[in-house]
Amino acid sequence: MDNLGIYSGLGRSILSSVVFLVLSAVLLSACAGKTPQPATQVTSEERAQHRATSRELEGKIGELQLHLQEQETRLKEMQRKLDEAIEEVVRAKAKMHSLESKAEAASTMAEAEIALKVLEARMPGEGKGSEAVQAEHLLKMSLQEFEKQNYGGALYLVNQAKDFIKAGEARLKSQEHLETRAGEVFFAAPIALRMVRTGNVREGPGSNFRVLFTLGKGTPLVGHSRKSQWVRIEDQRGRAGWTSYTLVEGW
Repeated sequence: MDNLGIYSGLGRSILSSVVFLVLSAVLLSACAGKTPQPATQVTSEERAQHRATSRELEGKIGELQLHLQEQETRLKEMQRKLDEAIEEVVRAKAKMHSLESKAEAASTMAEAEIALKVLEARMPGEGKGSEAVQAEHLLKMSLQEFEKQNYGGALYLVNQAKDFIKAGEARLKSQEHLETRAGEVFFAAPIALRMVRTGNVREGPGSNFRVLFTLGKGTPLVGHSRKSQWVRIEDQRGRAGWTSYTLVEGW
């Protein structure tokens, strides 16, 4: 049973990393594709610097694509192991003819369905959070076992779904103190980040906002959301603000 929690946690962590890597690759690609406005006079040194910057960006994009492919493969393998472990427990419940009643399973399923709808209604943006997606998947599996009269298996699955719902509620609660800005997109789950070099944290998503504080290279952070090329972060001291995506990386 402990393995299920391990696989689930790893899956969510990898998914968060994949989401951030996709964002980074897209933004880096956009930067590489931009054509600078022609200057009145462009020196050979400036042209050489531009070419070097372009090569560096292309190299970063290639690294991100390889890392993304690796993470996707690991995620699929973790999800496969998690599904196998869940199915094994459900089969064991069916063989045990456990004493869980039909009424208890039905009542718990109805309660979880209501809680899931409330959670989805509270989630910002158009997409569902990872917790809601997992909970919905487990509820569907629970209904299938209920229809097979495997009430123990159905109850086990719905309780797993409730754990995901609680995790989603906890994440939303942690974001309540954040003032949402127009165009801001919250990540499906908080992302573990760190500073790749010393940089400023600003009051808002843009270089025109006031600098709140500076963080050193390697400082661990939590990423909550993004807007354009800026990421809303929070450090271990509880200080929050915005920093450029070029200053952070997932880990």
